[in-house]
Amino acid sequence: MPTNYRNVFATNDMIVHYRLRNDGVYEARFHRQGIDIEVSSKDLTKLKQKFIEKLNNYDGSPRRKRRNHNEKTFGEYADEWLNIKKVTTKQSTYNEYVRMLNRDVLPAFGEIKAIEIDRCMLQNFLLTYIQKGVLRTAHKLFLLLRCIFDMIAEDYNIPTPMKKVVVPNYQSKSGTAFTYEEEKKLVNHCLANLKKDTSHAFLVLLYAGLRRSELASLKIIDGMWLECETSKERMGKNVVKRKVPFTPMMKRMLPYIDFKKAKNVNLNTLQTTMKRLFPDHHSHELRHTFISRCKESGVSGEVVSIWAGHSLTGTITTTVYTHYSDEFHLKEAQKVNYLQFDLNT
Repeated sequence: MPTNYRNVFATNDMIVHYRLRNDGVYEARFHRQGIDIEVSSKDLTKLKQKFIEKLNNYDGSPRRKRRNHNEKTFGEYADEWLNIKKVTTKQSTYNEYVRMLNRDVLPAFGEIKAIEIDRCMLQNFLLTYIQKGVLRTAHKLFLLLRCIFDMIAEDYNIPTPMKKVVVPNYQSKSGTAFTYEEEKKLVNHCLANLKKDTSHAFLVLLYAGLRRSELASLKIIDGMWLECETSKERMGKNVVKRKVPFTPMMKRMLPYIDFKKAKNVNLNTLQTTMKRLFPDHHSHELRHTFISRCKESGVSGEVVSIWAGHSLTGTITTTVYTHYSDEFHLKEAQKVNYLQFDLNT
């Protein structure tokens, strides 16, 4: 404490330092416990009165103090973290964070002070999911908790308790392409059930390679292309639109596809219908099938990547300076012609 502030007075269990300036004015200041107050007066008694009055009205309520880190619950930190994610991630990603927190994490830790949650508590929490055999859920919760506790550890200037928490490695299934027989079975199902939105969506996914989330943005361009917004883009980047040319396989299906129904399909229904028809497949594997068929048909790998909305890799010649013409894309699309269907049955 500087020598010119060694005079003190006590009020409301607080020790307040003050000084007498060269101009004969008393000045008091208090910058602790989340409170920042400075007052001055030529009269020491009035100085004390002004300080007490300002303290009692600090932040609009008597003796209101800002909460320190030690008083904050895990739930409050989770809210802070979600507020950041709400403006830095896609809505679907944010919704998944909210779902996991509300369903799994907050019931266990929400009301506990963040500083009181230790490694043992976190490890035991994750072990319950590991013992149930839901390794994917355990891994996702591990990553979420690690992010929030990184923020908590930063506030307390301590190592994160997640540092020594472990979960088994989880490798997500990459998916497989449909066999030709499975593809025929799916197409025949769709043609026999054209009243259902899922049938139209399946045909679009199969013969254009879209992601499910991209169906809502699809549109037809010049009767030769299907356009959509690439849903894999990160928040903060410009929306990227891509075009997929109609292949002979898609052209055969055009008379039967209602693109409005495909756009408006319920994605949950799409998933459950796929599981009912093909228990060992999921709808994203229609994208695997499209990409695999294109490559099997001899389409340039770079072109397939463009149709799929994947980033090109390789030399700067490929990634920056190569721009394929529409005519070339349409010519490559003609190669994708590998199955015949009896469309009269």
